[in-house]
Amino acid sequence: MTTADIKDVIIDILEGIAPDEDLSNLDDQTPFREQLELDSMDFLDIVMELRKRYRIQIPEDDYVELASMDSTVKYLEPMMRDLEKV
Repeated sequence: MTTADIKDVIIDILEGIAPDEDLSNLDDQTPFREQLELDSMDFLDIVMELRKRYRIQIPEDDYVELASMDSTVKYLEPMMRDLEKV
């Protein structure tokens, strides 16, 4: 998967978790919590959705890596590099 593919996956997951949020103007460097009304359960939903779709295991200690789009993509890139686009 390319960086753009991974961003699309994250946007798709966020759309499912926060359907009322406007994701069109997300700043890739600003933490999601500063841009969206997400709580800790929403972040858990992101992790669970990644596991369900791509069988990616994210240790709880690494959840902090999912703070912004840039950090999420950087964290997921090595894991998703060889995955086929869904």
